[in-house]
Amino acid sequence: MSIAIGEVIAVKGVNILVELYEESNKETLFYQGEKFKGVSIQEHILIKRGFKDIVALVQGEYLDERFEQEDGKSYVRKVELKPIGYYDQSEFYEGIKHLPMIRDVAYLMNEQQVRQIYGEADDSFVIGEILKEELPVSLPWASLFNTHIGVFGNTGSGKSNTLTNLYTTLFTNKLQSLNGKSHFVVVDFNGEYTGKQLINDRDFKQVYDLDTRGGGDSKFPLSESVFWDEEVFGILFKATENTQKPFLKRVVSGRERFRDTPDSLDNYAKKTIARALKSTSPKKEFAELVREIADIVGADGLRDLVLQLSWHSKNSNFYYLTSQNTLNGGDDDGTYLQFFDAEVEAITIGHISQFEELRLRVNIQLLSDLVSGYVQFDHIQPLLKRVEASLKSLERVFQIGENPVNKLLTVVSLRKSNQEIKKVIPLLLAKYYYGSHKDEVINDSPPSHTFHMIIDEAHNILSMQSNRESESWKDYRLELFEEIIKEGRKFGFYLTLSSQRPADISPTIMSQIHNFFIHRLVNDRDLMLLDNTISTLDSLSRSMIPNLSKGCAVITGTSFDIPMVVQFKPLEKESQPDSGDVDLHSLWSD
Repeated sequence: MSIAIGEVIAVKGVNILVELYEESNKETLFYQGEKFKGVSIQEHILIKRGFKDIVALVQGEYLDERFEQEDGKSYVRKVELKPIGYYDQSEFYEGIKHLPMIRDVAYLMNEQQVRQIYGEADDSFVIGEILKEELPVSLPWASLFNTHIGVFGNTGSGKSNTLTNLYTTLFTNKLQSLNGKSHFVVVDFNGEYTGKQLINDRDFKQVYDLDTRGGGDSKFPLSESVFWDEEVFGILFKATENTQKPFLKRVVSGRERFRDTPDSLDNYAKKTIARALKSTSPKKEFAELVREIADIVGADGLRDLVLQLSWHSKNSNFYYLTSQNTLNGGDDDGTYLQFFDAEVEAITIGHISQFEELRLRVNIQLLSDLVSGYVQFDHIQPLLKRVEASLKSLERVFQIGENPVNKLLTVVSLRKSNQEIKKVIPLLLAKYYYGSHKDEVINDSPPSHTFHMIIDEAHNILSMQSNRESESWKDYRLELFEEIIKEGRKFGFYLTLSSQRPADISPTIMSQIHNFFIHRLVNDRDLMLLDNTISTLDSLSRSMIPNLSKGCAVITGTSFDIPMVVQFKPLEKESQPDSGDVDLHSLWSD
């Protein structure tokens, strides 16, 4: 049995009005050894309708005048309820199926009944307490981690602690079971997870601390297939649509066509340089490109010869200023045979890095296209400058040609990276991991293993508002992540996004998130987005979001029957993310 506290006096749609008995105003009551919470906002009330038990949540309360007695007016307390589910044969079911009638009796619910609404607590997955009832709440981990997750909140609201809490709890309880069956990658913009956070055992955790200033030796290994991609090059180097992108396509397709032919790059360089220097219609830019190619391949003799060439504008040919020997073109050109033939044939490229190979190929391709008359130098030359500038940063953070070490958890820290690399890295990681994972599980239904990509400060790369980059670059990155969040689930590829500004993130991405952990948000645009995006968020929980305390979050989504307001428990000091506030009292003390 339970404690009767009132009767239903009105039912208007799904709004229920209950008149409370005078003795129902206690904060806490004990009955037959069981603890009951009194009637207040956000408390749970049980209404008996025949053999059905309807569960409702208190939405508001007020006093109503009853009658006037000799010693003054008398008031009655009334509460407004909203049904959230019902009990059927001791099992709780979410949703409005039954409604009470006038005079049905309302009862308090004991802790065991309330706990059943939010799922039986699994002691190993307890992450905090329900704010109002102060009951432990555990993760429905089996249905939570196979969804896309969003963790949102203003700075200082506790979202980083929540994100860390979710995955620390998972790894603590399922470390051995996850190993070899799932892979987790954290894109860490602020270097908050490079220490002992999430997993303390380095046998299961790999950290890449990428530094574009040249001060570190940690480089992320990236496969050739991801790097040598015409679309990626076009985006990285901001190539124009009509001239520069087709040029990059010729660079990539030419490499792919002859990659299995021995010494193909050596022969390509020799033949292209010979064609240029023996051309009967030379161009002034030939000398600059040949000199650049000679620098890359280490052909010092050829470089010195080219440095001595001068361009005769009137005759449109090259000549030696000291000897007056002229390059007249043709296979039998005596000047070429005397000075250049042996140096060109002696070119041996040997082993060079993938970045040097890219520099070499774009210069050779431009020289070849100029000789053939395919392009104009002024149209392609700006692209070469952008390639040179970008490769300096890329070379410091990537090791091309190898696959990453597939430990259970990979953390990619971008704290020491410049803004360009912070935009590039998540794109290349997503492209590589999504493509490789999809290829591995394409024939498995359901997927035989899963992949989880966690992006902290996701607004940095998924924003629709960024004006510091070209539209094509932003569109390509957003389209890739939108494809992942729309199609990734069927391949076992899941995203977890954390952000201070959910309104800045692509609406398509936001609409596909399954479960939300919402900390304090005060911006109207962010709150409006939540209203338009989350169908499971009730009005009372929504009204609490701007005033939530630190570490407190509204949890809602497909893995939860009803929204919950949860106070997350703090982690141990060494497990907390490196995002704490500065202690000014200590810093500024004498």
